[in-house]
Amino acid sequence: MAGLKKRSILVTGGAGFIGTHTVLQLLKQGFKVSIIDNFDNSVEEAVHRLRHLAGPQLSQNLDFHLGDIRNVEDLEKLFSSTNFDAVIHFAGLKAVGESVAFPMRYFDNNLIGSINLYKTMAKYNCKKLVFSSSSTVYGQPDKIPCLEDYELKAMNPYGRTKLFLEEIARDIQKADPEWRIILLRYFNPVGAHESGIIGEDPKGIPNNLMPYITQVAVGRLPELNIYGHDYPTQDGSAIRDYIHVMDLADGHVVSLQRVIENKDIGCVAYNLGTGCGTSVLDMVAAFERASGKKIPLKLCPRRPGDATAVYASTEKAEKELGWKAKYGIEEMCRDQWKWASQNPWGYQSKP
Repeated sequence: MAGLKKRSILVTGGAGFIGTHTVLQLLKQGFKVSIIDNFDNSVEEAVHRLRHLAGPQLSQNLDFHLGDIRNVEDLEKLFSSTNFDAVIHFAGLKAVGESVAFPMRYFDNNLIGSINLYKTMAKYNCKKLVFSSSSTVYGQPDKIPCLEDYELKAMNPYGRTKLFLEEIARDIQKADPEWRIILLRYFNPVGAHESGIIGEDPKGIPNNLMPYITQVAVGRLPELNIYGHDYPTQDGSAIRDYIHVMDLADGHVVSLQRVIENKDIGCVAYNLGTGCGTSVLDMVAAFERASGKKIPLKLCPRRPGDATAVYASTEKAEKELGWKAKYGIEEMCRDQWKWASQNPWGYQSKP
């Protein structure tokens, strides 16, 4: 890591769930980090907690900018004042159901914001990018585990924005080989930092399983809605590949090292998952074991756009990035519960 000391990295959406955990790992590896975030789905308190966890020494290497990547002036201000070595791009909306109801909101946020970012990066000759993509680009895959070279066919507007942005990245890199881009297709990020000081705090009713379970466990919601209990799986619930957020954060650090050090990387996609499928009901049972709480369930119809089973092949990331998930569902649930039990209302004290 010696050659990477004090490299300057811009992290868009760095106040969010995956962003905060990744920024912490970057600071620990000696990077200088600037975050830009508009607090659409995050809060300022997360950044304060991040500084606290990093400690006084490392947090000197962290700058925060309140801004929106849809606003070109906000990006100009950043890039004209700092010479960035690379960008990790998280900023975007990420709820499947919401994207089906409000597709234009997703195209505006995810597409226009990202195109602005890519243009500004090119203008300031910062052509190294780690992009936050998603396993939703696989849609309902014909066979599992999902391999990176599968045909891509997103099933909802959110997934399509990730797919379009991958395609745009490939086109940009083809047109200008100076670009080096890694596309990280995450599976289902869960868990929290082991301290319980930072974690996932979605605004409104959670769209993802784990924050929903935790809000039921702490008494904020009466029961857990299980969407789809008649899937052709062993217990009727959908199967997903859950990955601990700290494993995911480490995956970004090694990807960043690779785009900085490896000249001929081109534009390449990697799955970040555990390679194991876990059913929704198995995850609920693991959380009950970790928390000692009984989670009341309500069985609901399937949601449109949800696939039966999706999990990753992780061989490519293991071979080329030297990265492999370390944590299983027991640790994911343990850390998720630590965060939730210490912060029953997320980053706010009781509303």
